[in-house]
Amino acid sequence: MVLNSNARNESDSSEGKLTHFNEQGRARMVDISGKDVTVRTAVAVSKVTMNPSTLEAIREGRIGKGDVLAVAQIAGIQGAKKTSDWIPMCHPLALNGVDIRFEDNGLDELSIQVTVKTEGKTGVEMEALTAASAAALTIYDMCKALQKDMIIGPTMLQSKSGGKNGDFNR
Repeated sequence: MVLNSNARNESDSSEGKLTHFNEQGRARMVDISGKDVTVRTAVAVSKVTMNPSTLEAIREGRIGKGDVLAVAQIAGIQGAKKTSDWIPMCHPLALNGVDIRFEDNGLDELSIQVTVKTEGKTGVEMEALTAASAAALTIYDMCKALQKDMIIGPTMLQSKSGGKNGDFNR
């Protein structure tokens, strides 16, 4: 796919501009060398919808593969740390913190909230989204013997702060 050169501006990282294409319309990792280091935070959320009996088994620790939430938390943290290995145009980042919290509605939904922080030249939205996705997929994997029709999502960015484009809150 080649983009019309008028549709891209490779030096402008303003919101709404496609910055991952070079002047030939080919994929590239954006050059962030001229950006300022700022504190960056992103919060992403996801959820897994399941049968009440599956949620009850998770809450009571009756899943044969182990502690579902502990494993999902580790998977999410690993996902955040390895985002640049999964998403080709993401910069490898030194993360200052990854916090994953779980909450359920007492019936059939397990919610995941991930907060990722760093001090750097680029944001951590993709790291937060990857962590939420990895945690949700791990919950599915650990519970699929009980239920194969669980639903993952929606997964979305809830908020972000830092950087020249400012803050975002859903």
